[in-house]
Amino acid sequence: MISNEKAVVTVLMTAPTMDAAETVVGSLLDERLIACGSMIPWVESLYRWKGAVHRDEEVVVIMKTVRRLVPRVLERARALHPYDVPELLVQEVVDGNPAYLDWVEEECG
Repeated sequence: MISNEKAVVTVLMTAPTMDAAETVVGSLLDERLIACGSMIPWVESLYRWKGAVHRDEEVVVIMKTVRRLVPRVLERARALHPYDVPELLVQEVVDGNPAYLDWVEEECG
């Protein structure tokens, strides 16, 4: 049985700089679209873009929100993000600390 009755999800995003990550996370927090954004600096990403392989340092962001807000989170993140095609991946949270899941629900508008 899934105990995540609040339908909490995480949204994974990468950004080119800490400033870019903070811009997205700060705006989404101000708009009450996410409860938290954890920023992990300077991971090395290898990827294919327009026929060539690239290597860049990026910031990984893990945002916590609720399923009902996902369309708005994705729309705002795309609008604020400097990449043409930002990585935005939504993952279901199937279980977790009930108090934390409640907190996420309470903090999201």
